[in-house]
Amino acid sequence: MTSFVEWEFLTEFVEKAFMAYGVPEADAKICTDVLLQSDKKGIESHGVNRFKPIYVDRIKAGIQSPVTEFEIVRETATTAVVDGHDGMGQVIAHRSMQMAIDKAKQYGMGMVAVRNSSHYGIAGYYTDMAAAAGCIGMSGTNARPSIAPTFSVQNKLGTNPLTVSFPTDEEFPFSLDCATSIIQRGRIELYEREGKDTPAGTVISHDGSAMTDSSEILKALQSGQAALAPLGGIGEELSGYKGYGYATIVEVLSSALQQGNFLSLLSGIGEQGEKIKFHLGHFFIAIDTEAFMGLESFKKTTGDIMRELRAAEKAPGAERIYTAGEKEYLIWQKRKKTGLPVNEPVQKELIAIRDDAGLTDYRFSFEE
Repeated sequence: MTSFVEWEFLTEFVEKAFMAYGVPEADAKICTDVLLQSDKKGIESHGVNRFKPIYVDRIKAGIQSPVTEFEIVRETATTAVVDGHDGMGQVIAHRSMQMAIDKAKQYGMGMVAVRNSSHYGIAGYYTDMAAAAGCIGMSGTNARPSIAPTFSVQNKLGTNPLTVSFPTDEEFPFSLDCATSIIQRGRIELYEREGKDTPAGTVISHDGSAMTDSSEILKALQSGQAALAPLGGIGEELSGYKGYGYATIVEVLSSALQQGNFLSLLSGIGEQGEKIKFHLGHFFIAIDTEAFMGLESFKKTTGDIMRELRAAEKAPGAERIYTAGEKEYLIWQKRKKTGLPVNEPVQKELIAIRDDAGLTDYRFSFEE
């Protein structure tokens, strides 16, 4: 049964839990904010649903460091290369985007490329940072192999989001944050926990047939016997090559500039089948709108574009038209009053984290 948990309680608990596993307090606050921002936007695939398997379990397995060593390898006025030494991806990403923003505010544009990082949560968190500072924000990250190139059945590319945020004159920024595959691994993990099948046509098996059993898909992705279809789908008929191409762009920008790992090197599995560090790469771009015709004019024009798009003639049966970032904003307007809906599998994981971390003072509402 799904139960609602208050944000203040959940925030404090997640912060304390991160700290219990060795993450310094200031870093724990950043990690918590990124994690819960996913749930506030309704992106459950990257929220507390992933707290245990992606962060806690990896710290405990020794393949991710709770203490982040942020090393600037090379720097110019407008660029930087950072080595994250396999620390907390959220901390590395937060500092990197802030560097890009600071450079943009001084020189008009800034870009930071990162190597040897770990899962950094939703990419839109960092592009929204830029939008809040009056900048255009862009970010992407490579990931463990999941997507098959067009005409292949082998998972080579990560789900590689290509993410952009614009400041607008509305209550929320334009924020496009989505994978370059039809579906991402986190969504399939959520389907498995909920006992649901994965939609047909989103995953291809090694023999070329479609897969829908979520549990079997996750096992097959890990063993290399299945792959996600890129945006557009399998083959070229629905332009799957476009998603394949965009995923490749993110792969290059997440590895070539910073000389980091790519494709098969990001599997997280060693030669003997053991778990190893992922060594992920990211990139962050900030463009100061004041360096062009000014922030207010940019926000007004961007807002006008959003409003005209939403005012377009609706398809029969459609209630309304949305622009990127709007649905997430509306979800937050509801959830800030109700708290976070937590399903039973995640409830069990939060309790397991609580007990393992020794945070016995915390009792969740769903335990009552």
